[in-house]
Amino acid sequence: MKIRAVKIKEISKRILQGDFSFLSLFKTTNKDQSLHPAELAKVLATLPNDAALKAYGQLPQPIKVSVFAYLDIQQQKFLVKKMPAALASTVLNSLSSDDRLIFLSEFKGVELSHFIELLDEKNKQDAHNMLGYPDNSVARLINTDFATIKKDMTIAEAMEHLRQFHKDTEAANVIYVIDDEGRLIDDIPVRRFVLNDPNKKIEEILDGYCDALNIKDKTETAIDKFKEYDRIVLPVVNDENILLGVITIDDVLDVAEQKDTEDIQKFGGMESLDYPYVKTPIFSLIKKRAGWLIILFLSEMLTTTAMGHFSDELSKAVVLAIFIPLVISSGGNSGSQAATLIIRALALKELTLQRWWYVMRRELFSGFVLGTILGAIGFIRILLWQKLHIFDYGTDWLLLSFTIFLSLIGIIMWGTLSGSMIPIILQKFKLDPATSSAPFVATLVDVTGLIIYFSIAAVLLKGTLLK
Repeated sequence: MKIRAVKIKEISKRILQGDFSFLSLFKTTNKDQSLHPAELAKVLATLPNDAALKAYGQLPQPIKVSVFAYLDIQQQKFLVKKMPAALASTVLNSLSSDDRLIFLSEFKGVELSHFIELLDEKNKQDAHNMLGYPDNSVARLINTDFATIKKDMTIAEAMEHLRQFHKDTEAANVIYVIDDEGRLIDDIPVRRFVLNDPNKKIEEILDGYCDALNIKDKTETAIDKFKEYDRIVLPVVNDENILLGVITIDDVLDVAEQKDTEDIQKFGGMESLDYPYVKTPIFSLIKKRAGWLIILFLSEMLTTTAMGHFSDELSKAVVLAIFIPLVISSGGNSGSQAATLIIRALALKELTLQRWWYVMRRELFSGFVLGTILGAIGFIRILLWQKLHIFDYGTDWLLLSFTIFLSLIGIIMWGTLSGSMIPIILQKFKLDPATSSAPFVATLVDVTGLIIYFSIAAVLLKGTLLK
């Protein structure tokens, strides 16, 4: 039987029936039959909490720790609250420092104090130190299990030192050279140990370049540096260049995914979720969505106000109402496109706030060209429908065609301008550009688009349709 999706379903079914024979999969040497802790975490995620707790309790002690790190935070919370204090202490102390800190960050007050008390003195001190930093700082991702050597050692001496004093961790792929005060000098990938003469001095194989993160840096800075330097691990230092720990690429990828998810959810016109969609309680999900929906609904009321203001024009030329959805939706769509492009460009650091005039010029020109294209299509549509006798727009159909043509140019130019400038303005005031979501831009353009549409109609159709 293969592992992956089919096997995960089969194991889940067995556990629910009280069959824990899956434990043998941790002892097999058969690659096709072996079970990775991440895969077992997926199994536990499919189970009801009580069944997951029972299955977790059947695991060997080392596997408990490995699997725990891969569980989602809600299941981690449930398991650690239900397991005996001694087991909880063992699991939490055995986690890597970054995984432990991520777990502790989910608690506050008495609960946080309770779990910190389960830690040994070193981990307890580390937790107190790191939890004092903001949630979005690299300190919350730091791993203190790193390997260090001195530059006056030979490669052979350094390798023996590492074997004696350091354990095998994900951070051990890069070794750090420090001075007697613990200041960072350089980093050395493990491959350089393997490919050089064991009798060489460490200082002979240093390249003199080591980029590092500061403990006060934001997680966005870490993401940017990992992308820029294509690193799998980066050291973290304080203002005195003392090496405090490292951050690994897997943690940065998790943060980047979480940040992108939050931005996408905000761009959809809602608050970002605290947990995955399938793990979010229904009333919490409603609460996250209701706020923005109410704001957008109240904003859309301005559309009815604008239409009421032009009620005389509508009563005189009912044909104008036929094209309201056409011109308004085009403006909203163009605004959403512009907002998406600019928000992503800002996120990727392709744009800076100082280039706002460059963006405005481009979007105004883009809006004019796009508006002309759609306006021409609208003009041709009225012309064809009139000439083919599909619909009679009256004797002033040509003026109506020009009204639609010019309205689409104006509304789409306004839509692209609004969609591009709002994210820049929000970032200027230190707000999240993602909050200028597509629904927000579309609502704004709906209201202002009606004013543009009826203003152009009032000028072109005065004395004809609008007598």
